[in-house]
Amino acid sequence: MDNISDGLKHRFRDPKMREQYLKLFDDVVKDPAVAQFLKDNQERLSKQDIITGFSKLYEFVNLRKELAAGKQTFAPGYEPQLIVSDHHIEVVYHPTAKMVEQQQAHQRQKMVGMINLPKGLRNARIEDYDISGREEPLRAALTFIDECIDYQKNGKFPKGLYLSGSLGVGKTYLLAAIANKLAENGIQSMMVHFPSFSVEMTGAIQNGNPNQILDQIKRVPVLMLDDIGATRLTSWMRDDVLGIILEYRMQNELPTLFSSNLSMKDLQEQYLTYNNRGDSEPLKAMRIMERIKFLATEYQMVGPNRRNPE
Repeated sequence: MDNISDGLKHRFRDPKMREQYLKLFDDVVKDPAVAQFLKDNQERLSKQDIITGFSKLYEFVNLRKELAAGKQTFAPGYEPQLIVSDHHIEVVYHPTAKMVEQQQAHQRQKMVGMINLPKGLRNARIEDYDISGREEPLRAALTFIDECIDYQKNGKFPKGLYLSGSLGVGKTYLLAAIANKLAENGIQSMMVHFPSFSVEMTGAIQNGNPNQILDQIKRVPVLMLDDIGATRLTSWMRDDVLGIILEYRMQNELPTLFSSNLSMKDLQEQYLTYNNRGDSEPLKAMRIMERIKFLATEYQMVGPNRRNPE
């Protein structure tokens, strides 16, 4: 760079200022990243191009030093990169690896809708799942994830899971972990706490249009109905809400999962057969149950209450 330095000597009358500028220039062009950039672009950049673009080189080096020192820059989350544009040196800014990771995590979260469920479930991971005594449901979950990914390519319907078991055995956590793993693969899902959803739908009749909510849930690419069977249903909620959701998803072969404290047998006989007034409607219950069995295979989960261990 000596010939470039010679070209700079004539820019300053003051010897002291000239000496300071030449030292600064020398420090910048000896920066390893700058030196490599100039070497890679030596056929595209003339001596005058480098002199003209020195302010950009300085900006690049200075910002990298601030980032290395952990200082806040004017573009948080972004790092500088040198480019050549029409023989001009320019600095462009790209997201840091940390920023990319945060953006990807945010995008994954947007792929998982959760209605009336704890925020902590957004961090549920298959890799963290305690498999002791629950190997079969976990194997089924991993198979379902693989089949869902393939479903995007070949259209072969992946049958979902119906997770049954007592309180606190990890049914909801496993559903959330499945949802998050699907999100990593660009597959949108929605988890719905069914008892709370039932209350919201009843309120929507009085205060608005329940069809908008219903339409969104029945069409989502992957639906997870959590804690179904926990509260008594009205005939309307069973037939005109749950029935419509399941019918649509069955007809369109959309992946659907469930969790419940009740087995499929008990869900039909204890939950779906009797409405909130105690009326017995076994044929309507059978109709709903046929759709659930088409959509999902039952897996029983056993083990201690991990939510409230004694």
